[in-house]
Amino acid sequence: MATVHFYEKPGCVNNHRQKQLLQTAGHTLIVHNLLEQPWAENRAKLRAFFGELPVADWFNRSAPAIKNGAVNPELLTERQAIELMINDPLLIRRPLLEVDGRRRAGFELERIDAWLGLSAELPNSDLETCPKSSSEQSCQP
Repeated sequence: MATVHFYEKPGCVNNHRQKQLLQTAGHTLIVHNLLEQPWAENRAKLRAFFGELPVADWFNRSAPAIKNGAVNPELLTERQAIELMINDPLLIRRPLLEVDGRRRAGFELERIDAWLGLSAELPNSDLETCPKSSSEQSCQP
């Protein structure tokens, strides 16, 4: 089993469910608050979590700035995306995961299962999209 550095937004329902899946599979988690990381001093580290993903896939689609149209991920360069994320960490697709120097963003069940191994029965649900309805209060940093 792996030791997983898990960068989350504290209080996030999906991050809680994701951590439970990893722990049930026997992984050890070292949890970090994504919102309090010194990303401005570690731009290259933040960028490394996104690997070969297109820039638009780096973003948390449930972030208030995306939902209200202030940020359009499809129109951004890598540099612009990183700067926006440094200024508003809620934009970062989460969780960010690191195991033995290998980094990934997001929690696509099949990819995480292939990479780290999860329990034999995977849930049949989306563990990335915020389950809060648009009428509920948005997440705050």
